[in-house]
Amino acid sequence: MSTQAIESLSEDTVRRIADERDEPEWLLETRLNALSALETAELPDVIQTPGRRWTDLEALDFESLVDPLNQSDATERTVGDDEVVVLPFTEAFDEYGDVIEANFGSVLDPEHNYLTALSVALFTTGTFVYVPEGVDVEDVTVRAEMNSRSLFSQTLVVAEESSSVTILESIESGDSEAAASEGVDGDRYFSNLVEIAAGENANVQFGSLQNLDDDSYTYSLKRGVTDTYATLDWIESNFGSKLTRSDVETELNGDGSESQIVGTFFGTEDQHFDINARVWHQAEHTTADLVTRGVLDDVARSVYEGVQDVGNDAWNTSSYQRENTLMLSDDAEADASPKLIIHNHDTEASHSATVGQVDAEDLFYLESRSIDSHTARNMLVEGFFVPVLEEIAVDEFRDDVEELVFERLQ
Repeated sequence: MSTQAIESLSEDTVRRIADERDEPEWLLETRLNALSALETAELPDVIQTPGRRWTDLEALDFESLVDPLNQSDATERTVGDDEVVVLPFTEAFDEYGDVIEANFGSVLDPEHNYLTALSVALFTTGTFVYVPEGVDVEDVTVRAEMNSRSLFSQTLVVAEESSSVTILESIESGDSEAAASEGVDGDRYFSNLVEIAAGENANVQFGSLQNLDDDSYTYSLKRGVTDTYATLDWIESNFGSKLTRSDVETELNGDGSESQIVGTFFGTEDQHFDINARVWHQAEHTTADLVTRGVLDDVARSVYEGVQDVGNDAWNTSSYQRENTLMLSDDAEADASPKLIIHNHDTEASHSATVGQVDAEDLFYLESRSIDSHTARNMLVEGFFVPVLEEIAVDEFRDDVEELVFERLQ
């Protein structure tokens, strides 16, 4: 897919961002390399059929969306254990610069595509999470508000051997009146890159909740790698934004490592969700479980692609995938493309995807019990999400998702 030059973006812009944040030389070089990569980098791949592109990223006008020197956010970070490090990058370099340098870009290639390169070159906000060996912490939260035309965020999680951490990250739009007073109106763009390195026998659970306003375009790529016996679980929930492109990926590099990707989305009006989940089995005895459920109303649109890739050396693996979309409107559209790529016969793998409407018999049963049609439909939608919500072990995150589902149904 072709890309477009951003005339307002230059090396001086990138240097100014790095200078204002007093960043080390190696990170400036990383930014500049990402900037150079924009000249040849392609937009992320999208599913296409003859004569039709399911998600049109080429239509995004980055010249008007990207305002790199006026990024603004309000971010609150909380942690209940002093042994874990949770800091913005600007505060982490002095003490943890070596750890950041060793891991930044090692999981997620900054030049992976046009949007990752753009984000690495321009990011001004983000969080560094460092969990030392043997530390167990459950309540790391990062809640952010976007208060500018564009915002580029970067998160790096390093979990050392036998550590455990649960991280909940959320993004929503700030006060619209305040933004308008600052001259920020019209379409906006948010980019979020997350990379996680899970060490031997580490356990990482990362939850992300996106609920930006309907003037926003969102791109996120979350990627993690696992060492021996490590576990990396993702919870990805998308409720906001006009157009959302969400990629969640795990590379199972250690024997006996595991990953689960749980996804939810709820689209109304003309929202568009492009949801992707990918797992690479690179080692023996690895396990993956991909579970996604979404609801569409009005003229909302969803595209889902799930990929389970079992490598040549991935003996005795298990990989499962299921995606279900519930349609509340005859005008909504949904497409799903689950895929198995098997290079080793010693594996147990399956995939499934369904698209359907509220069951007429279930609806009739509830109405026959004196429940009005609107309430009956809402009960069935809430029940549709239950199998996914049950996979979310974090009460706070599950409550947030349930509340957003309830709000949408009202």
